[in-house]
Amino acid sequence: MADLVKVWIVFLLLAIPRIAGAQSELNLNGAIDLRVHAGPDSMDRAIDADDLARLAKQSGMRALVLTNQWDSTAAVAYMVRKQVPGIEIFGSIVLDRPFGGINLEAVKRMTMLKGGWGRVVFLPEFDSENFVKTLHQTGPTVPVSKDGHLLPSVLELLDFMAQHPDMVLETGDVTAEEGLMVVHEAHVRGVKHVVVKNAMGLFVHMTVPQMKQAAAEGAYLEFVYNSVIGNKPQNPIGEYAEGIKQVGPQYCVLGTDFGAVKNPPLPFHPQALLEFMQALHKEGISVADINLMVKTNPARVLGLEP
Repeated sequence: MADLVKVWIVFLLLAIPRIAGAQSELNLNGAIDLRVHAGPDSMDRAIDADDLARLAKQSGMRALVLTNQWDSTAAVAYMVRKQVPGIEIFGSIVLDRPFGGINLEAVKRMTMLKGGWGRVVFLPEFDSENFVKTLHQTGPTVPVSKDGHLLPSVLELLDFMAQHPDMVLETGDVTAEEGLMVVHEAHVRGVKHVVVKNAMGLFVHMTVPQMKQAAAEGAYLEFVYNSVIGNKPQNPIGEYAEGIKQVGPQYCVLGTDFGAVKNPPLPFHPQALLEFMQALHKEGISVADINLMVKTNPARVLGLEP
């Protein structure tokens, strides 16, 4: 497996520039992927974070946000930046049960880690009440609201993040209604950077009016390639494109959510991001709007100069 990955890496280091060149208007120069999975992880991943950073840098990408449902990636981001200079790597934390749910102390510790590259906080994903209910699972969950109101622990988290303007809040796999409550309270309390995770996907599943409401309160809507591929995609690519057109690309960001080990193997993240861009272009999204969603808007989310 390790030798196969090395062969793929060598191939892609040579092939990605040619792929990008073949699509002269669409390329990865300056692109940012706000949600990638890579090793080390507690489950198998298709590629390690340092090798992924090398691929992304070779393809001209500007930044990656490393995500992991069971561990903070801030330390990995710090080490990868040392190993692969010339690309910006950020870490994140997912407030699922391994961190005790909505645990402000875990978030504080991530922000205190050397380098300060732990920037992104995800509300519950696999352990959210909505995720468990949608997949008809059982077991303990991490709630974010009760009786139509966000829990005090969530409000406390938002207040903390408002005091740290470089931090990014991702809404996680909560319901559309909970996501809108989070966006509203984050806006009122002064959280600068908010992203609705996979806004049209299986779990959040926002309508266009709901997405417009979130955008009106300062949030970006995320669309990921992983949800529109495979034999049973969460959304057809055309549905994604129509949603983007109706909400407005100025309020949207693109990503891959790649990293799973599958048979047949999926392309590595940079190639997948370029494929996503090309697929949306075929659905009538302009090159300028795609660049806005994959380069300019993600830079603004991370507090970088567009």
